[in-house]
Amino acid sequence: MAVLATMGMVVVIAYQAYDIARSDYGMSIREASLQLGLLGLFQFIPLALLTPVAGWAADRWERRTVARVANSIDMLVALALGWFTYSDGLTLPLLYIFAALHGVARVFVGPSMSAIAPNIVPPASLPRAIAMSSIAWQIGSVFGPAAGGLLFAANPSAPYWASAALLLFASISLSCVKPVFPPQMHRDIHPVRQMIDGVRYTWSERFLLGAITLDLFAVLLAGATAMLPVYARDILMVGPDGLGQLRAAPAAGASLVALILTFRPLRHNVGSKMLWAVVVFGFATIGFGLSHVIGENVFGNGRIAMLHMGAGMAVALVMLVLLGASDMLSVYVRSSLVQLNTPDVMRGRVSSVSGLAISASNELGELQSGLAAALLGPVGAVVFGGVGAIMVTGIWAWLFPELKNARTFEPQYRGKSP
Repeated sequence: MAVLATMGMVVVIAYQAYDIARSDYGMSIREASLQLGLLGLFQFIPLALLTPVAGWAADRWERRTVARVANSIDMLVALALGWFTYSDGLTLPLLYIFAALHGVARVFVGPSMSAIAPNIVPPASLPRAIAMSSIAWQIGSVFGPAAGGLLFAANPSAPYWASAALLLFASISLSCVKPVFPPQMHRDIHPVRQMIDGVRYTWSERFLLGAITLDLFAVLLAGATAMLPVYARDILMVGPDGLGQLRAAPAAGASLVALILTFRPLRHNVGSKMLWAVVVFGFATIGFGLSHVIGENVFGNGRIAMLHMGAGMAVALVMLVLLGASDMLSVYVRSSLVQLNTPDVMRGRVSSVSGLAISASNELGELQSGLAAALLGPVGAVVFGGVGAIMVTGIWAWLFPELKNARTFEPQYRGKSP
């Protein structure tokens, strides 16, 4: 429910920011694209500042409580956005402020929720559990953007009212899970030192460092989803309804892969498969960036009757589905490796570092895409990012051979004390 709510909110916030920049502020496509990058920056700032605190909180307090409080903050953000949209008082500065508050809420949800699963699932079943959890996450990611786009088209404030209700339901649902207390932390060690220990541990473990930073730099460059409002409004010209479909397409591909992995989890050569998945992710990003060109040259300017949509839109959806599928495979392997190679006493703090990398790749990826779009145009920015992701994968395979040499999910930290 929480994913359904937040994904619906995110897609509407981005579209509103771009649309307000174009219509109310009279910005050009490149100038408005830069606003999407700034939106990502405002979400990232609280993540960067509060990630150590969030990880420490997940290792210090009952983990369900941390997640419920964070969901409640996000619910208040949704209510405020709904009110300002309803009263026609939404501006770019207000969107930036609420994006930052949304980032505050999400930074505490990630470590606490990630640290719960290893405590209630046997280690041998954790990869399968991660796949099942990913299905639920991706279902929310599929229907959230689509529902957000449809609700926004019907009534601009409706997506926020719906998100607030879903976030309330998610907080109540967490109460049905048995309490999950982290291992006792040393009381004589200062909290700041404990936060630093989490970062130091991640930095000293080359395997964890390589797995986490691969996602950081690959997705940081290939931030195709940041340009979706631009493609929906001014390139593919499909409007908010089409934006919901574009935003849901990667999650549809990811859901299919997650479903397959639930019944047929990977067992061999997991590291090399993760690296190849990131390469495919890069090529899919390039294909999406050129989707309108491919559609015109291959199918012409007409509509594809079977799909009842323009050729460029059809190509964009196919590429985004492939992008989501390859990203899911990479996330599945990386999440399993990170969780199983981290002692329980450090899971909250290591998960917060991993969450910071993921958030940095997403939010700073939006900033990078916005800046690149201002210089190269939105198409050039997306293609540049896809090429960069492929190059990063090759470099990381050379810098961190531990990744490609990972044959199974067998933990490697055994015998090490954090």
